[in-house]
Amino acid sequence: MRIGVNTRLFVKGKMDGIAWFTYEIFKRIVTQHPEHEFVFFFDRPCNPEFLFAPNVKPVVVHPQARHPFLWFLFFEIGIKKALKKEKIDLFISPDGWACLNTDVKTITVIHDLNFEHYPSFVTPINRRYYRYFFPRFAKKADHLITVSQFSKEDIAKMYHIDEEKISVVYNAASDDFFEVDKKTKETTIQQLSGGLPYFVFVGSAHKRKNVARIMQAFDQFREKHAGYKFVFAGSNKYWDDDIRNTYKKLKYKDEVIFTGYISTSEMNRVVSSALALVYTSLFEGFGVPIVEGFAAHVPVITSNVTSMPEVAGAAALLVNPLSINEIANALEQIATDVQLRTNLIKLGKERKHAFSWDQSAQQFWKIIHNTLPLASANGN
Repeated sequence: MRIGVNTRLFVKGKMDGIAWFTYEIFKRIVTQHPEHEFVFFFDRPCNPEFLFAPNVKPVVVHPQARHPFLWFLFFEIGIKKALKKEKIDLFISPDGWACLNTDVKTITVIHDLNFEHYPSFVTPINRRYYRYFFPRFAKKADHLITVSQFSKEDIAKMYHIDEEKISVVYNAASDDFFEVDKKTKETTIQQLSGGLPYFVFVGSAHKRKNVARIMQAFDQFREKHAGYKFVFAGSNKYWDDDIRNTYKKLKYKDEVIFTGYISTSEMNRVVSSALALVYTSLFEGFGVPIVEGFAAHVPVITSNVTSMPEVAGAAALLVNPLSINEIANALEQIATDVQLRTNLIKLGKERKHAFSWDQSAQQFWKIIHNTLPLASANGN
């Protein structure tokens, strides 16, 4: 069987959460199933490290798909031609997009519908594209995959899709996330915060990530508790005026640290050395940093909305992300209650085992096998 995979998000040094999901799943699938051929569709010359095994063939499809008009051309013309030329039996698109103008069986992964619930957080042109095309992508797919039960129910309800057509395949933490040793923690804390304990947020400063309220909550917490820092680990690329103005008004802005983009291994060192990970996003289809915090053996504070309670289980402090007071109170609980921190770390260690890339890859392969059973009869 020839399986085509949309890997246009495989760009070295610019991998987002969806790209890592694709990477971790297909790194396993292609090596475990050498009896099948995999054609990876890129929109630019690919880095050889993304060709995981000899049974992977890279194909560059034009144009580069980084704008709504180019998205349309890439999928409806470029991918359509490539599917025919490469004699693809099954097309898999792990980033939500699809080719509407093909008869090739298709599995599409829609991670979440944040643009439906928070349309103001998306640029007008992108919003129009998403809201027009994604319902069509969902209906076109022979099977849909998403990353949480929350997203499954949300997609089914929003797009009137039978839940039987949607499967859940969880994200997991990278193997790069683990607890670092005591000496590494001490060195990291000294280098990053001058030896003071710190809270950490991981990810881009997108408005959906609730960064402005997190800043305000830390300022409120810091008013009562001296000797703490807050580290924002990730890019500030998506800062808007609200976030900029919030930061400028902080009383304790000098105690807020921004790392900028850092590697995964460096991120693990920063997270594992923190007092707690704070991930109180407004909307998530999964929320990978929650599991990364569990893997790094730090307490986690996260939101009580969308998929985050499903991922966290009983292993994190849950707060209303719209309440600055609740976030600040959670920071105070972590800072002042040693037993609470110990219990959360213990629960997180146990909870992380619910999420495994090996298990997710097996589930994904089973869906592939069931979607095209005749062609994949030898791919158990």
